[in-house]
Amino acid sequence: MNTISSFLKKILLLFLIVVLFVTPFNFVLAGNETQVQLEQELKDIQQQIDQYTKELSQTQSQKSTLNAKISQLQTRQKTLNLQIKQTSLQLTKISSQLTATESDIENSLLKQQNLKKEIGGILRQMNTTSDNVLVQLASMNGLSDAYNKIREYGNLTRELEIVLKQNQILTIELTDKQVKLEDQKIETDNLLKISSIQKASLGESLSEQNSLLVKTKGLESNYQAVINDKKKRAAEIRNRIYELFNTGKQIDFGQAVDIAKWASGLTGVRAALLLAILTQESNLGKNVGTCNRAGDPEEKSWKVIMKPTRDQEPFLQITKDLGLDTDTTPVSCPMHDKNGKQVGWGGAMGPAQFIPSTWMGYKNKVGALSGKGFANPWDIRDAFLASAIKLKSDGADGTDDGDWKAALRYFAGSVNLTYRFYADNVLATAKKYQVDIDEL
Repeated sequence: MNTISSFLKKILLLFLIVVLFVTPFNFVLAGNETQVQLEQELKDIQQQIDQYTKELSQTQSQKSTLNAKISQLQTRQKTLNLQIKQTSLQLTKISSQLTATESDIENSLLKQQNLKKEIGGILRQMNTTSDNVLVQLASMNGLSDAYNKIREYGNLTRELEIVLKQNQILTIELTDKQVKLEDQKIETDNLLKISSIQKASLGESLSEQNSLLVKTKGLESNYQAVINDKKKRAAEIRNRIYELFNTGKQIDFGQAVDIAKWASGLTGVRAALLLAILTQESNLGKNVGTCNRAGDPEEKSWKVIMKPTRDQEPFLQITKDLGLDTDTTPVSCPMHDKNGKQVGWGGAMGPAQFIPSTWMGYKNKVGALSGKGFANPWDIRDAFLASAIKLKSDGADGTDDGDWKAALRYFAGSVNLTYRFYADNVLATAKKYQVDIDEL
């Protein structure tokens, strides 16, 4: 019986070793393997994207034929599909990190709550002990007891110092974690915007291909006739609607070019680059300008969707100065993840999508340069000029490198290669616009 019991104990001990040591190790290993696989997949996708980019560069230098144009569009679509997948994987990666940080913060808050309870308990003990010291001192035979109570009080004081130090360290760690969480939310918000731009670009490319095939009926002769009819093409370019949100009216491409050239003359920023930036900003998806409108529910109010400590006071000031109704002036909505959870903050204004706090630093410059003395982020000309001023300060100098970096800073505040698609797409759009401008 003792032998069986001893044997069972050994089996139980072995089981506990497996549970406590082997299982966690395998779990961590599996997690690490997942991260490694994710990184490798992202690397493989980037290599494919680089290859397609190289192919696209080669086909663009070929003679302008219908087949070459269709081939360019199809390569572009393959590239965009890969980039959409790449962004999706990046979102999966940051989502996992964000969840871990949120859990870490919750645990730290719980620890802090327990420490505060412990501090409260020590303080109550100290208060009781100090009262007892006075009672003992009032007694003729209480000196010895009073001395012991004073020693106890000293021990409690040292214990309190230790716990207070622990709380101080935890508070610093908690602040760092909250900053980390905010950075992760900003990255998630930016990646969601990038994803929106990529999907819109894919839709535009597919639409352009279908339109081209319908227009030419698949015949090379029809395609050559289309591209050689300069007068007809110039009219189509000029009359094409240039989509801008929150302006109260639509303008055609010819009018947009005139405004861009005006802003370019005042700042030195290329008109084509300016048009590309504003196209991308105003077409970041259906979130643009769909919050804080008359009739919108409370959860879409500026009081909910704007960052309280950063943008609410400036927004109140901007709308007051312009005589606008703060509660019904449209602004952008925040982005939401795949689960519908709000990520980051909304509140960007007008075609150039300046957030209120940023606009406050540019409105006087815009008003002075335009000669009006004031600026309105929902006014088309002011939006163009504000974007031009910002792009110039971000390093736009007419070169591909300078303009590319300026576009990235315009979007992310720095040259962060995680969001390089934004700048790549802006430059590609600017080149197409330059061709259109040259043909007007």
